[in-house]
Amino acid sequence: MISLDELPLRDDLRGLTPYGAPQAPLPVALNVNENTHPVPDEVASDVLDEIAVALRDINRYPDREFTALREGFAAYLGHGLTAGQIWAGNGSNEVLQHILQAFAGPGRTVFGFAPTYSMYPLLTQGTGAHWIAGSRDDDYEISADDAAAQVAAADPDVVLLCTPNNPTGTPLSLEVIEAVYEAARGIVVVDEAYHEFAPRDSASALTLLEGRPRLAISRTMSKAFAFAGARVGYLAADPTFIDALRLVRLPYHLSALTQAAAVAALRNASTMLAMVDEIVEQRDRISATLEALGYAPHESWSNFVLFGGVDDPQFTWQALYDRGVLVRDVGIPGHLRVTAGTETETTAFLEALASIGSPS
Repeated sequence: MISLDELPLRDDLRGLTPYGAPQAPLPVALNVNENTHPVPDEVASDVLDEIAVALRDINRYPDREFTALREGFAAYLGHGLTAGQIWAGNGSNEVLQHILQAFAGPGRTVFGFAPTYSMYPLLTQGTGAHWIAGSRDDDYEISADDAAAQVAAADPDVVLLCTPNNPTGTPLSLEVIEAVYEAARGIVVVDEAYHEFAPRDSASALTLLEGRPRLAISRTMSKAFAFAGARVGYLAADPTFIDALRLVRLPYHLSALTQAAAVAALRNASTMLAMVDEIVEQRDRISATLEALGYAPHESWSNFVLFGGVDDPQFTWQALYDRGVLVRDVGIPGHLRVTAGTETETTAFLEALASIGSPS
């Protein structure tokens, strides 16, 4: 078998490694921010019924415009949105890829405030664009003035804003988003993958869409909807923005079965989202217990907690692994990240961590 170096690979891809969090058959997997709660039985039955209907026409191509699904997303998001303002893909990563294919690409730049979602640089690289990493304060927050100044200096073609931010859980105010939009000449994308875990009274960037044709708000069904395996992401933007994405999407990119499953899940949104309160409760329990154990958890509006005060992250990660608990080393010195799981999973993590001993 030949090596990768022997293939005529693009020069800008040489030396890179593919994205991938560790997957291991451990009893407690809390490393990739999944919703670890299973889909409720009544919703699963409804999803299966919808898929069974779709199977009758599986010999035909699916609705290329995924009309019913876009209508469902518009109704779920509210804010007066229409189906013409909605786009969807196989996970929010594909939605973001569509944006970069349309508005970034070779000779263009993409900007984000680091540390942030690790797929942003990879998606940027994959579309031939250049990634520019901005900076955050020590507590991972960003002021409106600082954000605007950094964006103006970088002058990127696309800005990616993750709020609540992954991997830190840090929220981003609407004032920051407005300032970035005014400072940017290109596209501004607000990634709200974890918005459902934020406080109920926190405003979504969806409130900023009107009159801002270069703004897009991305969401996912992987987290709050416990639909990670279904791979469904979506966004809201100006209808003309949506037209731009049609230029780069593959034909019939959302299968009929994916569309059917997502439509059924949206129909059961209230049931699917009922588990969010429990996840938030466990997230806050994790933060409180981590602090009591001598670690330094960061404020989180997401379904995970980033915590510092870890003297040797690799040792602690391995010690938790040996105890059947999988967490994530996100590469921030002195830190680890853990997903808020079920009460049982949270207890297993906290007990395993306590058994290792408190940081010195």
